[in-house]
Amino acid sequence: MQPHSLLALALLPFGLASAQQAAPQDQPTAEVATKEAPVKFTSKVNLVPVTVVVRGRDGKAVGTLTKEDFRLNDNGKPQVIARFSIEKPGTPVVLEKEPLELEPQPVQAKPPEAGAAASTVLADHFIAYLFDDVHTRFEDLARARDAAGRVIANSMQPADRAAIYTTSGHIMLEFTSERAELQATLARLRPAPVTGGIGHGLDCPDISYYMADRIVNLSDQQAIQVALANYIACSNNRYVTPQEVTAVAQRALHDGEHETRLTASVISQVARRLAAMPGQRNLVLASPGFFVPSADYPDITQAINRAIRANVVISTLDVRGLWTPPGFDASRPTPAGGAQVITMVNMYLEQEAVAQESVMEDLAHSTGGDWFHANNDLGDGFRRLAAAPEFIYVLAFTPENLKSDGKYHKLQVTLREVKGFTVQARKGYYAPRRESDEADQARQDIEDAVFSRAVVKDIPLELHTQFFRSGETDAKLSVVAQLGIKSLSYRKEEGRNKDTVTVVCALFDLNGNYVTGLQQLVDLKLKDETLGKRLDSGIKIKSSFDVKTGSYVVRVVARDSEGRMMAAANTAVEIQ
Repeated sequence: MQPHSLLALALLPFGLASAQQAAPQDQPTAEVATKEAPVKFTSKVNLVPVTVVVRGRDGKAVGTLTKEDFRLNDNGKPQVIARFSIEKPGTPVVLEKEPLELEPQPVQAKPPEAGAAASTVLADHFIAYLFDDVHTRFEDLARARDAAGRVIANSMQPADRAAIYTTSGHIMLEFTSERAELQATLARLRPAPVTGGIGHGLDCPDISYYMADRIVNLSDQQAIQVALANYIACSNNRYVTPQEVTAVAQRALHDGEHETRLTASVISQVARRLAAMPGQRNLVLASPGFFVPSADYPDITQAINRAIRANVVISTLDVRGLWTPPGFDASRPTPAGGAQVITMVNMYLEQEAVAQESVMEDLAHSTGGDWFHANNDLGDGFRRLAAAPEFIYVLAFTPENLKSDGKYHKLQVTLREVKGFTVQARKGYYAPRRESDEADQARQDIEDAVFSRAVVKDIPLELHTQFFRSGETDAKLSVVAQLGIKSLSYRKEEGRNKDTVTVVCALFDLNGNYVTGLQQLVDLKLKDETLGKRLDSGIKIKSSFDVKTGSYVVRVVARDSEGRMMAAANTAVEIQ
């Protein structure tokens, strides 16, 4: 299936059904009740994640540091690191070979045939190749697609899955191990600008997106005069007015904003798509770069934050390789208006090129990835970027008195002792432009957690899977979550210890695609004596699914409303 737009993914089928099991039989129903309810959390909406990669003198990632080794400043002010974790992207999901059975199988499972073991290899490395066909010229896109094709043909392993996306949304192939499908999709790639584009050297006047931003948003009088001189010269109309120049600049600004916001949205949604994949997840963006004004940079920040939360590593590759600065590019027509106008137009174009590159660098370094640029060996670039660093640190902090003013905050991450290490981290973030709606943020939080593979241990959580066969290809799968309640924060009310825990259980198939899920809301109203008895054993939450035989990855997420703590765990089961 190939939707015409990546936005049509929408992006994941997060249709969690509501569980309808009764309360656990060994618990008083008045004290523990499981019922249907919407997801609702009180979230720490201002938590800012910061991904850090530390490398030694040999260039290899270092994974031996602790939270105490890091120093984090926000606009020069020291911050308390509220959360700290070390991610190892290549860690696979453990497969349970011999799950317990709920009851004797009504249909005996057939013994595995010779060579069947290969079919049980779980995909644990997912690479999304995102080609920027909106901003890329044909010759650069052709070189990039050919280089990616060679890497796919020679480097894919049995547990690898690759997908191909484009920023225009015209071409898309979901995750697969079929090399022939990947190669055929790559061969179809073509530039697909969505606006027709002003500012490509053929327009009169020659106003780029960057220059349009200077004219319209920043009221740059020098830019207005340069564009006016260019307009008079290229149109042979000496009666052109500054107002006409501004009108053309507004059209260029509108077109540029549309293309940039589309690109940022697709990056965010591909990161979200990758978040549903179990194991190592890499997004490789192949692009010449694109300009993002400060007013639109929160869109990039949102994409970065989504990738960090989902442990998706974004790496970027400059498809131009060793490129020629705009002023020396023979393929670009010389701007009309004389030497002074040529000099000034080229100055703005070079400033735009620097801004385009900085976005590529920021996307990569903010998420633990790498930025491959100024190098014509694109094949080597794709090979390097498809593999994430061995160790990635994720720091998170809650800024004090953060105002929803959309202003940029400069971040600085350093080590207490340098020791010859180099630190790669995001340079900053933009504050939200408005207060987050708590209900919307809560829904997004639970979805982000379900479509992640990060293990969270705020609350003790153990998973057990059981199944029995009900037919030749049908089975009943049961997932039992043993949830510790000792660390929960209860509110005392009417002589009871009250809290509400939302538990979501989701299934993913062999290729990491979402299959189905159940949501339960567990209301705890425990008497003191009951709480004392349950502190060590906790509670059990059971979810049952009707499934086909095959291999599944199980993801369980739990969150309590009082203490705002979360638990998340993964396991896998093979039903033969």
